[in-house]
Amino acid sequence: MAQYSLAKKTESSDIVVDPAFRDDILAGFTAMPKTTPARWFYDQRGSELFEDITRLPEYYPTRIETQLLETHCAQVGQIIGKGRAVVEFGAGSAAKTPHLLRQIDPAAYVPIDISGDFLRESSAVLARDFPGLPVRPVEADFLCPVQLPKELANIPRLGFFPGSTIGNFDAPAAVDLLRSLHWSLGEGAMLLIGIDRIKDASVLVPAYDDTAGVTAQFNLNLLARINRELDGTIPLDAFRHLAVWNDDRARIEMHLEAVRDVTFAIDSNRYSMRAGETIHTENSYKYGLRDARLLLRAGGWNPVNEWTDAGDMFSLFLAEAQPEKLAV
Repeated sequence: MAQYSLAKKTESSDIVVDPAFRDDILAGFTAMPKTTPARWFYDQRGSELFEDITRLPEYYPTRIETQLLETHCAQVGQIIGKGRAVVEFGAGSAAKTPHLLRQIDPAAYVPIDISGDFLRESSAVLARDFPGLPVRPVEADFLCPVQLPKELANIPRLGFFPGSTIGNFDAPAAVDLLRSLHWSLGEGAMLLIGIDRIKDASVLVPAYDDTAGVTAQFNLNLLARINRELDGTIPLDAFRHLAVWNDDRARIEMHLEAVRDVTFAIDSNRYSMRAGETIHTENSYKYGLRDARLLLRAGGWNPVNEWTDAGDMFSLFLAEAQPEKLAV
């Protein structure tokens, strides 16, 4: 079910507010330390900023994954066969999708994204570029099982989950998400997924803290969204973007750090933060050579093939849904 079906307008404007956004933000700002789910980055402005990030020289994942798709999608097409419906989770601009669609002779394309306006714009562009291909956008939060369009009921599916988005979740949540994708796609489905590799911090940190400051804008835009949609009074100049490599947990962490003592309101609730205190806004887990395969199997997917670049920086996996086991 699309999350926005329960949204309502604020009293002071025509802005549509997702109640789950309100609940997550209020719960996260009450917690110690404060934290917010990464999915709420992606309002219209956040989605646009992320697309800018993917074109930055420091942001290697998009560049390398695109190269892998250009090189190997013909082989993907040979393995999966013709006539599958491509279901893309967190489609965004769908910039990488054409590399796949041109090679696999799909029956339909179903982009799923929580940012409705951005989803409709990118779907219209792709429908124009692929005349004759049914494009059926679904505005929904793919973290929950998604009911796909009824006309796909008897069509085999290929899930497409690029960008190493799976890295935004710790291991238990990532396994749950993979199982949710399994449910959404159904038995007999396959999954093409991008997974980022562990590498030196000198490469990882700049990818999340670029010299142009675009990632900082992306991070701070979350506070602007809170102010706009939840009647917040957070002074944006009281916070700075912070990205660090946590080697023990094999993840990049993004934070918003208070540069001074600050007090503000969100949805009529008052909050205070000391200078140096942070709001933990995102994790991006990286995986070793065998870790990703173990993760996929735990989530109900059996790896069929793996492609990686010459520097082993990023992997593209094709996996098939494991049949659900009956209790014995």
